[in-house]
Amino acid sequence: MSLSHPLDPLDADEFRSVTTILREHRGVGPGWRFCSVEMIEPSKADLREFDAAGAVPARRALATLLHSPRNLTVKAVVSLTAGTVESFDEIPGVQPNFTVDEYEECDQVLRSHPDVVAALARRGITDLDLVFMDTWTYGAAVMPPEWADRRLGWSDTWMRGEAGGNLYAHPVSGLHCVIDVNTMEVLRIEDSADRPEGFVEPAPVMGEYVPSLIPERIRCTWTREPLKPLKITQPEGPSFTLEGNLLRWQNWSMRVGFNHREGMTLHTVSFRDGDRDRSVAHKMSFAEMMVPYRDHCEDHYRRTAFDIGEWGLGFMTTSLELGCDCLGEIRYLDATLHNSAGEPYVIRNAICIHEEDNAVLWKHVDHNGTAEVRRMRLLTVSFHVTVANYEYLVYWRFYQDGNIQCEVRATGIMVTTPVRPGEPHPHGTLVDHRTYAPFHQHFLVARLDLDVDGTNNTVVMSETEAEPMGPGNPYGLSLVQRNTPLRTESEGAQDMNWASQRSWKVTNPNVTTGLGLHPAYKLVPGDAIPPLFDPASPIFQRATVIGHTLWVTPNDPEERWPAGEFVNQSATDTGIGAWTKANRPIENTDVVLWYVFGIHHITRPEDWPVMPSDTVSFWLKPFGFFDRNPALDVAPTEKACATDDTSCH
Repeated sequence: MSLSHPLDPLDADEFRSVTTILREHRGVGPGWRFCSVEMIEPSKADLREFDAAGAVPARRALATLLHSPRNLTVKAVVSLTAGTVESFDEIPGVQPNFTVDEYEECDQVLRSHPDVVAALARRGITDLDLVFMDTWTYGAAVMPPEWADRRLGWSDTWMRGEAGGNLYAHPVSGLHCVIDVNTMEVLRIEDSADRPEGFVEPAPVMGEYVPSLIPERIRCTWTREPLKPLKITQPEGPSFTLEGNLLRWQNWSMRVGFNHREGMTLHTVSFRDGDRDRSVAHKMSFAEMMVPYRDHCEDHYRRTAFDIGEWGLGFMTTSLELGCDCLGEIRYLDATLHNSAGEPYVIRNAICIHEEDNAVLWKHVDHNGTAEVRRMRLLTVSFHVTVANYEYLVYWRFYQDGNIQCEVRATGIMVTTPVRPGEPHPHGTLVDHRTYAPFHQHFLVARLDLDVDGTNNTVVMSETEAEPMGPGNPYGLSLVQRNTPLRTESEGAQDMNWASQRSWKVTNPNVTTGLGLHPAYKLVPGDAIPPLFDPASPIFQRATVIGHTLWVTPNDPEERWPAGEFVNQSATDTGIGAWTKANRPIENTDVVLWYVFGIHHITRPEDWPVMPSDTVSFWLKPFGFFDRNPALDVAPTEKACATDDTSCH
């Protein structure tokens, strides 16, 4: 173990230790799956003790286990410091996350099952090497009631047009299997080919995106000239430093973490202001991602994915490649995770850290012609995940003026379904011949544990109003700001309001700046989308968090997952919807903000066969945190000439 800080992620030796300790002390061996193992983060108080006196807190891990023969979920707390099991608790009536191993095993079992092979043969599909069975999780609302006490998966069936072709180009519509994931028993095969009125002939689609596989009739229409090289070089190296997981750049300091569920996490984010390191956030991460498909047909009604809770962003993180995913002078961090046997593995280049030029930071030209201009440099920390057919690219961007932007890009392959000639498709868009892509939504929940100049903060709703015309405002020009402190959880359930330009300031009422203000960081909302669910909908009841743009709760280390810890096969929301019923006070205390945003995906032909990145984001901006522009001290860039400007030579 090469621990240098209590927030460092678990390494390979620690994963092995967890497995060994549980095997020796609790007999966790054959028949068990390690669904997840993660570091138990030290408390803020423990971190203060470590920073002040070097007191290293006990190193502990949380393992969520599944005993497949009994379909039993267990949560175990392991002390890596003492080599003991602190607790080993059975959690009845819940299902832990699916594992990558189970996903791959389901595909192998289904493709080799004689009844599945026969169902494919009836459709003229005999080359099983081209077939893939894509297993999804169930929500309790749509589970077959006769198997409600089992760990269930349901499968889509897909086929490549040829070896190396797009896996998701050719859906085998109407063929779905129900499988017991513990026993790998195929419980039912749903096949519309058994019903003449239910079978839809495959559609003649062009679903390839690899250039060599795209038909000549399409490639011959391409007229785009290739781009000339664009080289980003930093001959003296990057301006940031990376010591283990500690990242420093342009007054910013943070620790980069990683775990199976949230993927990349950012901790102890601070900004150096003069001779002080001022805290901005204790931790920023993604806590849930819900993707409901808004089409009730048999191919899609079960698609209500909770990609973080049911699977885990960390498990789906992919390795990044220089020149493709990131450009410039790159530094990478690897990530260590584990398979369902508890054995560690490494994701190479899981996290990318690099700088970007971003045009002008600030500029002014004086009336005498004197110009002062500073170019903007920003630091980007990113990771990418592949969730079956979709990719999500997550970027946290840090600016020299104290701004933070969180950006998510969605790309990949849309789910499609063939229809009969002339058949309507009201819940999706036609994207190829007799083929539509269903409408769906991507709800992302960012968990923002902000500590603005200290732990105790108050969230203030800030709105702009036009003062009515009258003697005091004869021209109707005056605008005023209304700032309303949010005092309880019920007040902390907030919605976006474009008409008033509503935003939220996380203030520290216990600190006063040189201007007599309370320092704050403002959450500037972006890409908030409405749920468009009936509140009684069983799907909405699993994730009431999507019912508001923002939630504010008092910080509780046990409250990490806004739709509940165990969302796999869940029926109700055991997260924010349950916590906030207590209507706890949130004023001048340690608070967490849960920001809900995402993509309202009304599908387009232009999104097929591979989707151009759709980008959504939000901002955290200093508001009275500094007494003036904190980027005044950015050095001017050395002037350069255009290559065709002869006057410079």
